[in-house]
Amino acid sequence: MKAIYLLAIIPVVAILGGPFWANSIEPYILGMPLFFFWNFSWLIFTALIAFIIYKLDPVNKGSEE
Repeated sequence: MKAIYLLAIIPVVAILGGPFWANSIEPYILGMPLFFFWNFSWLIFTALIAFIIYKLDPVNKGSEE
């Protein structure tokens, strides 16, 4: 298994383990409770990590037109 694919574990751990840590209403970030902000931010971070994996994977560097 390629080492860059281990980056895909980060969002899984953050999304599944984060609600135990971010389970509070009080700190509002951008008008959202911490729990909702946590989920929304990891939605964006997951897309960024998938893009990084795509760019670093040598299989995708084959024939770019």
